[in-house]
Amino acid sequence: MSTATLQDADNTHDGGASPAMHERVLEAVGSAIAGGTLAPGSRLTLDFLQHEYGISRTVARDTMKVLESMNLVYSRRRVGIVVQERRLWNVFDPKLVRWRLASDRREIQYSSLTELRIAVEPIAAAGAARRASAAERARLVSLAADLRRLGEAGELGAFLEADIEFHRLLLASCGNEMFMALDGMVAEVLTSRTRQGLMPFKPRSEAIQAHEDVAAAVASGDAITAESAMQHILNEVRNAMGLH
Repeated sequence: MSTATLQDADNTHDGGASPAMHERVLEAVGSAIAGGTLAPGSRLTLDFLQHEYGISRTVARDTMKVLESMNLVYSRRRVGIVVQERRLWNVFDPKLVRWRLASDRREIQYSSLTELRIAVEPIAAAGAARRASAAERARLVSLAADLRRLGEAGELGAFLEADIEFHRLLLASCGNEMFMALDGMVAEVLTSRTRQGLMPFKPRSEAIQAHEDVAAAVASGDAITAESAMQHILNEVRNAMGLH
């Protein structure tokens, strides 16, 4: 873990904890765990966190509660706070996804998440073709048109926002609550690819066309074509990133 201290004059007392300080400490400790700097079995104490980051006991305690809710750490009497084994982590938590994608192990994480998307999103697209409302179908077609316009213009920031909404809407309209719960994870994957420069300045024409094909198939209720087109999108992602 970095030895840099995050100082905040307002945090010398428990009552002065700020949301920004809490978030910075959470990001620092969470990233250290996700990246392996704090390996499973590593022990932490509230006193150590207070000293390391110059924070109040309240901020230290609240940070550990969040990490414990993600199953990254557990508390044990007379032992302290212990980093949990990786197999027990809540790997679908969007924060953990973001931390892992920012770590030196990002390639493994991208591979795992892409395989998950390949398993889920084509079936979700088929479900949306069967169950989406008229408004959701129309919105998907509109978003696909936005993706072409923004992609051809090289407006990656706006393209990312439209792409996230497109994939979230597919998951939301597919009628499967298990798939719907993955929308935050998918958003983090799409965001990380852009932030890490893994997206081309202008998205590939084939990928944009595949989004339009998915939207058109969902709009017309063609589940088989929607599934196939979404499979094509994710195969493009896998090939573009050199994942096997």
